[in-house]
Amino acid sequence: MRWTWTINGCARNGQHKNGNGSGASSGRPDFLCVGVHKGGTTWLYQQLDFHPDFWMPPLKELHYLDQLSRVQRSSSPRCRDERDRRFLENMNSLSAKPHLDLEHYARLFEPKGPLLSGDISPNYSTLSNEVIRRVVRHFPDLKVIFLARDPVERLWSHLSMEVHYHQIEPFDVTDIGEINRNLLRRGMLLRSYPSTIVARWKRHVHPHRFRIYFFDDLQRNPTELRRCILDFLGADPDKADGRAPADNNSWAGMEKLPLTDKVRSHLAQFFKNELKTCAARFGGAARDWPTRYGFSLLLFVWDWLDDSIDLFFWWDWIS
Repeated sequence: MRWTWTINGCARNGQHKNGNGSGASSGRPDFLCVGVHKGGTTWLYQQLDFHPDFWMPPLKELHYLDQLSRVQRSSSPRCRDERDRRFLENMNSLSAKPHLDLEHYARLFEPKGPLLSGDISPNYSTLSNEVIRRVVRHFPDLKVIFLARDPVERLWSHLSMEVHYHQIEPFDVTDIGEINRNLLRRGMLLRSYPSTIVARWKRHVHPHRFRIYFFDDLQRNPTELRRCILDFLGADPDKADGRAPADNNSWAGMEKLPLTDKVRSHLAQFFKNELKTCAARFGGAARDWPTRYGFSLLLFVWDWLDDSIDLFFWWDWIS
């Protein structure tokens, strides 16, 4: 089945300062943001979409590498000029193909011209090693971003979103059995272990082209987080657009399900090992994740493990 979009309402005569970028050399993504769900990917898309150094696709989540873009979408894609129209037409054609076609996927990004562009699809956190290997080999200069979030908080935000948008039936949020039923779904588990997701991507991406950023920093200092990400992607952090201030909090507008102390403690115990693993491997804000649930963390041991794991990933990548 093909999923298509109506694009007749889009103007064909838009004038753009940077042109349409029809040259073949511009046909590639400069970066991927591969997750995590409920980790700030909507905020990131908004920041880049309004930044002068970027042309972002008219869809926040392309879902090509995981589902060939054959997904139901809750809203119509943006279509404000000829570049958007061209992208959507090419996406419709590409999604009709029965297999992954990275050469034609790359051409989706030709409208960016000399600007930066990329694909922000948190579902790429579930990609297999084989798909990741193919993508990285095809785009050897690709930069990869992972937005990490405390697994307990991420899970609860994800469940709240699914209930809010009627993706799952409402359930008794005080019933541990109901909590486990939703927690143990395969799709939920695949998205709930950031250390495993990062390990898969680090196995194939050069360390200089992979960055982890934290939802905690988005809450504490979004301006500085924006600056760090833009610098990594090769954009000018000092450029700004008032339509998307760094502290824009539209990503946080959804009301969450009530979380009792009993359920919070249960989820913390479930993710205890993962919380400690993230603290060891990621450092940064993740170091605080175990202690917020009362789990002790021997910092000198974890520091040693962190260095050892980074060395392991490096040797695994170059071998």
